[in-house]
Amino acid sequence: MSKSSIEWTESTWNPLTGCNKVSPGCKHCYAERMAKRLKAMGQPKYQNGFRLTLHPEVLNEPLSWQKPQMIFVNSMSDLFHENVPFEFIQSIFDVMARAHWHTFQILTKRAERLLELDPALEWPENVWMGVSVENQNYTFRIDCLRKTHAKIKFLSLEPLLGPISALNLEGINWVIVGGESGPNARPIQAEWVREIRDQCLASRVPFFFKQWGGTNKKKSGRLLDGQTWDQMPMLIPAGD
Repeated sequence: MSKSSIEWTESTWNPLTGCNKVSPGCKHCYAERMAKRLKAMGQPKYQNGFRLTLHPEVLNEPLSWQKPQMIFVNSMSDLFHENVPFEFIQSIFDVMARAHWHTFQILTKRAERLLELDPALEWPENVWMGVSVENQNYTFRIDCLRKTHAKIKFLSLEPLLGPISALNLEGINWVIVGGESGPNARPIQAEWVREIRDQCLASRVPFFFKQWGGTNKKKSGRLLDGQTWDQMPMLIPAGD
């Protein structure tokens, strides 16, 4: 387990690491930069750098974490990457179901494979499933997510690279928005964020504004029109 500085979660769990770029939002991937840094530091888990690597030895880790928490699954990869065996995905879902006192958050850009595998997966109530969408051209990922059996469905519109209008929020339980951060970060426009916020308010969908981003994200902050937006979906009580 790693404590996370990501505003909308508490910890990360990475039973797989590494990925490859599939759309414009991947261009300045923070996970790729971090993986290369960790490899240079000699971290055994990142000896393959950012090449997709399975880590079955950490599969059962959440079962030993007694304190209930929000856990971002595979912050350093994509669970629905085409080269991740279905059996390994099933194993991850099995652990999440058994660790019922935690809430697990999964994000993917590979929404088509998510939808393809959905009928074969058992969706525990403590698993939140999300898709990343960076601009209007990738809203088809939302349609794929909507058709799944995940109990909580959410959107990560980060890095937001353009306006997203007429956002269909039917069946969506949460929306996160954020600007790109780090070297060569592409700019975000305030009107893009306001438009999404207003669509969420109109649809009564919780809205979370993560950051403006930029090369110095702390300096840019996360205030939108003078306030923070930290709305979350209703937490589902853990089982006995």
